Amino acid sequence: MKGWLYILNNPTENRYYIGSTNNLSKRKSQHKAGSTRTTRVLGTTELVYFEEFDDIIEARKRERKLKSYKSKKYIEWLISRAASSTGRAIPS
Repeated sequence: MKGWLYILNNPTENRYYIGSTNNLSKRKSQHKAGSTRTTRVLGTTELVYFEEFDDIIEARKRERKLKSYKSKKYIEWLISRAASSTGRAIPS
């Protein structure tokens, strides 16, 4: 089963949320509906980046790696790199 790493943004407060899932569209809906406590509090619902993996285990490894950097600059670089290579922030 496929897995996705994703990054949500609250542009008003310039905050990011990093997560992983095996169903990206369902997870986006959950965040937008406010059924996820963390993003409901942070107000982060705009999907700005995602990566697709062969399985959820690899997506979770990538999530832990990104979170271990604890670097907003790296997240912003990752998003801008995807935007410059595809012309948009979310890679296809």
